[in-house]
Amino acid sequence: MRPRYATLSFLALVAGCGRYADFTLPPLTGGSAPRTFEFLAEPQPVLARGDGWESRDALNPSVIRTASGLLNLYSGFDGRSWQTGLASSTDGLHWDHRTRILSPDPHTWEGNYIAANGAAAMHAGQIRYWYVAGPMEHPSIGLARSNDGREWHKESQPVVTPGPYQSWDEYGVADPYIVRIDPYFYLYYLGQDRAHRQRLGVARSTDGIHFQKLRANPILEIGANGAFDDDALGEPAVFADRGFYWMLYTGRDVSHIRRLGLARSTDGVHFTKLSVVFAGTESWNSKVLCDPTVLVENGIIRVWFGGGNAPQDAENLNGQIGYGTLKPIL
Repeated sequence: MRPRYATLSFLALVAGCGRYADFTLPPLTGGSAPRTFEFLAEPQPVLARGDGWESRDALNPSVIRTASGLLNLYSGFDGRSWQTGLASSTDGLHWDHRTRILSPDPHTWEGNYIAANGAAAMHAGQIRYWYVAGPMEHPSIGLARSNDGREWHKESQPVVTPGPYQSWDEYGVADPYIVRIDPYFYLYYLGQDRAHRQRLGVARSTDGIHFQKLRANPILEIGANGAFDDDALGEPAVFADRGFYWMLYTGRDVSHIRRLGLARSTDGVHFTKLSVVFAGTESWNSKVLCDPTVLVENGIIRVWFGGGNAPQDAENLNGQIGYGTLKPIL
């Protein structure tokens, strides 16, 4: 969840006039829904802060399965800028070969604050990574691609930009999460309007570059006063299991405490929030539980997440990355 965006620019107005469409994801059956869920998390982080570029925060994991194992594209903050790192693992608990792969380029649309907070996917033998960059007041979503995880090519312009005047995402788009269902990439994301409301929407694309935003966005609203998500929503993670689409998402309250909520849908667009809320239970994630990324493997819902013990808006959380599983209770 990025900082509150405060100003309007002509550039964002022009760039935000993209294509819109009415769509859903392929309908699911709405099978035997679990009564509730239990979140079983490892007590200690599985990827802690490092030195230099990730010395303040290590957050925003995006974990994908490759032929050689798991890759984690995650975000690091050094007190000045956000950058993207890459780590590898065979089991998802022990991460090796950590290296920085993307930094913001001040000579392009990205600016000098962020090139991180993204979503990865494997497609046609290539790693694709949709990431947040641009002016802090009006971030957009870009795309980088790599064949080997070492050499990366960035698209020259953002692929998802803020919306037009008075739209729900006029002041910024961020927190991408990708679901691939042929022939589309479905991109769930955060949008912020001029009233500083941060809500969630979805877009789709056949090539991962040219996106159509859902005309009916946003698809998930901020909670009522006193709810765990009454201040902002962010960081959606959508997956299919047991006849439903499920969305794990970050909710922030007015005290800047962050927890994870869960919603479900049969079409990937019309979501109903569940009453279950997951909070950090250890000292290192006592104030912040955020940034989920999900892999469903062999019937197990695997979740990597960010955690911190400092309730800030976006950074300096003492952020580290944890792991757990989401256990359905029928």
